[in-house]
Amino acid sequence: MAKNSYPLPLLFFFLTLIGSSYAGGIAIYWGQNGNEGTLSEACATGKYSYVNIAFLNKFGNGQTPELNLAGHCDPPSGTCTKFSADIKDCQSKGIKVLLSIGGGIGSYSLSSVEDARNVSKFLWNTFLGGKSSSRPLGDAVLDGIDFDIELGSTQNYEHLARFLKNYRVYLGAAPQCPIPDKYLGTALNTGLFDFVWVQFYNNPPCAYANGNITNLVNSWKRWTTTVPAGKIFLGLPAATVAAGSGFIPADVLTSQILPVIKKSPKYGGVMLWSRFYDLQNGYSTSIISSV
Repeated sequence: MAKNSYPLPLLFFFLTLIGSSYAGGIAIYWGQNGNEGTLSEACATGKYSYVNIAFLNKFGNGQTPELNLAGHCDPPSGTCTKFSADIKDCQSKGIKVLLSIGGGIGSYSLSSVEDARNVSKFLWNTFLGGKSSSRPLGDAVLDGIDFDIELGSTQNYEHLARFLKNYRVYLGAAPQCPIPDKYLGTALNTGLFDFVWVQFYNNPPCAYANGNITNLVNSWKRWTTTVPAGKIFLGLPAATVAAGSGFIPADVLTSQILPVIKKSPKYGGVMLWSRFYDLQNGYSTSIISSV
């Protein structure tokens, strides 16, 4: 045998590796429509690997934090604690459940490093592994925190990420697809985020439009080669009405886009906005075998 040749099985393994594609999961946002069913029902479908409970849309800058779960329950009166059993049910199926902070409507910002530290303590004690007399989602311990920062100040989110990571929890982020993201660019550069579900919608320069996948694929390559993160997900609307632009027909996604983006070792899967629209449209059902 020549010095540099490989046994056939090993050679086959290398060739497979070169042409390999990576398997991923589907992340979903739940909590912003009372008609989307319960958290347990979402997890029972077997389609989702990650669920972001949306949103804690008021925090920081001396404000009393507020959870908004639309028509599901009323946090101040304690009716959201019923979801504690649902969260545990989802986790028993191996699904990661995160609390999403921020959103497109709300009042939030971090006025200083100390403010970021205080918010991290609040999140730990109220939703994660700490203790508090007020736990709006009951005694369930969430797996981590998702940053969906779309408003207010752009400052100090890197500090919040560092403080939270000290608690050894998962961190998710939902930046817009232009790089760097206005609100989360600095935080993402810390490399602390496990899951980054990039919003490839409502952003025409880097999203799918009119049959053209080039802008999206180019942006995906930039994300997966320049942004330090555990796994990067393709964030999409689950129906045409779920976003202003960027909806991708399921057949286009499965035949033209997923085969390309799955070649990246950073590929984590697809994120969908949101459970309500997915329930209406069945988008996850159409794509799950290809994700």
